Amino acid sequence: MAPPGRHRRTTVDPLAVSPRQEERDHARLAKIHCKVLKGHSDAVTSCHFCFDDTKIISGSCDGTVKLWDITQSVPIQSFKEEHVGPISECCLSPDNKRLITASYDKTLKAWDTETGKVLWSVEQDGLLTSCDISHDGKYVVSGSDMENAICLVDAVNAEQVACIRGHHRSTVRRCRFDPHNQRIATVSSDMSIKFWDIIAQSTTISVEKAHTNAISDCCFSLNGHYLCTAGWDEVLKLWDVRTGEFRSHGPIVLEQGHIGIIGCCVFSKDASLLVSGGFDKTVVVWDLNQAYKKISLKGHDHWVTDAAISGNKKLIVTSSKDCTLRLWNIENANEIPVVIQAIRARGSKVAKCEECEKPFLIFQEKEDRVETRCVFCRLKAHKSVLPVPPSLPADL
Repeated sequence: MAPPGRHRRTTVDPLAVSPRQEERDHARLAKIHCKVLKGHSDAVTSCHFCFDDTKIISGSCDGTVKLWDITQSVPIQSFKEEHVGPISECCLSPDNKRLITASYDKTLKAWDTETGKVLWSVEQDGLLTSCDISHDGKYVVSGSDMENAICLVDAVNAEQVACIRGHHRSTVRRCRFDPHNQRIATVSSDMSIKFWDIIAQSTTISVEKAHTNAISDCCFSLNGHYLCTAGWDEVLKLWDVRTGEFRSHGPIVLEQGHIGIIGCCVFSKDASLLVSGGFDKTVVVWDLNQAYKKISLKGHDHWVTDAAISGNKKLIVTSSKDCTLRLWNIENANEIPVVIQAIRARGSKVAKCEECEKPFLIFQEKEDRVETRCVFCRLKAHKSVLPVPPSLPADL
């Protein structure tokens, strides 16, 4: 025990924003405004912005999906009484007219967002761990823990297009369509990444031991050039999937952002930011121009399960096992004193990428090497070793 009148010395993360009270202190100390959205009675597993970033959709282990009004911070619609088990993930069609839900009750459902009625329901083998809808709204993919399978169905009539059993050697944790609707990326507890081609109906890329532990999540950049994976090994990895540079040079690794398992990751639309959430209850915002940790947001009382970024990059929504969502306003993040001091302490300066001519930060940790290109130009710097996938036929 420390002597009377003295305090124990604690280690403080200079990039962490950690309020000791509620949102008032968070805003006063960090200039990060945060709203807590309460309405679910169990862990919130999934969250997305929708309707031009005016609404939020969330799925929960309480078996319901809620539509939230951002301005009022209250649920305005509930999709319920159809699933009899926890909802592992939910997603919306590009036109916001259909809601897709995957559940541990072994069913995949499509809902009409206007009426709240179920349009179709498909029973599948095993607990459904993930779901996604293609960017053209034509297909829905789901992951199952039974035979480590993924299943592709027609989004309109729910007819099965393909079911790939034994796709992984262990549980499929996440499945994602690429923005061009040509491939499906999956990650698994078996530590591998796989790409399944919709046209060829076969696995075209398999990256074994992509992480040193289970992979929790993956996400594509909007242009489809990059895939980010989040692992139980406490790191995020950026893979250049357009040129295949990762085969010879590996991915760019983002580390020292979380303590413990990283459960989710998401790119901003322009791929300048990446947001990750972890079992350490924190949300980390990464600046991808130079691949560094920009700020850490603390406030959730349990592990962070999912995250999303608004189109203008001003808002972040996160879901958590603490039964809440949090809406963070990061518009003034660059004005936070501790962030500015931390960047200066690392000896950074702004430079222009010699290839794309966009500004990025240089951290002068090695005097004998100064980067002249941003992280994305470095990722795609090497000669392509993978063929460009064919265009999706119009009648498919």
